[in-house]
Amino acid sequence: MPVYCITGANRGLGLEFVRQLAANPQNTILATSRSASSSDINDLKAISSPNTHILQCDVSDVDSIKSFVDEAGKVLDGRKIDFLLNNAGVNYRSEQTSLHMDPEAVLQNVRINVIGPAKVVQFFHESGLLSEGVRILNMTSGLASMERSSAISPRKCAPYSISKAGLNMLAVHLSGDLKATLPGVVVIVMDPGWVKTRMGGEGAILEPKDSIGGMLKVLHGLKSEDNGKFFTHDGSEVPW
Repeated sequence: MPVYCITGANRGLGLEFVRQLAANPQNTILATSRSASSSDINDLKAISSPNTHILQCDVSDVDSIKSFVDEAGKVLDGRKIDFLLNNAGVNYRSEQTSLHMDPEAVLQNVRINVIGPAKVVQFFHESGLLSEGVRILNMTSGLASMERSSAISPRKCAPYSISKAGLNMLAVHLSGDLKATLPGVVVIVMDPGWVKTRMGGEGAILEPKDSIGGMLKVLHGLKSEDNGKFFTHDGSEVPW
């Protein structure tokens, strides 16, 4: 059965990914939390299957990512990851516009939303832990679409949008760079929609189960020609 790795799995979208995947106890799941404290992983432990492994990973810290990958290798014991879901992310200082954003807001969003996923992929690849046909999903946002963002009013979430646009470009590069050693790889970015989570905030319209159910359907149906594409949770392709 397949091996899934999900970052930021202790709440929100990541938790729902684990909930749905753990319903099949044959799935092996590596689920990460930034903290290993009981209060942070209680919900995750409550829905885990016997083949769910909860590991610590702070994607804002390169050393933490490296330690996580090393630990994951021990857990897998020769098996490789079939589905890598870079879900962990932040929307730091969401109230800031392009005219008022401060450097730290941009740097914090980029550190977690771009550099974190880049290092997760890099370290797993260097460790030989990705399967030849691995599917890599980088969780993006509709706010990362240049076309869609140009029509948004009022303006919002500038630092976050900039970081997610960077994540999109990272995925485009990965989709080509990984082909040399993993010829069956498919790398995509996906917009989960406006989901009722803590990050989604007031006004969100999608239930987590519907967003995640749709994304898993897309993920499991990916073909080689989808490499480097931008989708939303219902399978529609999103304009860059």
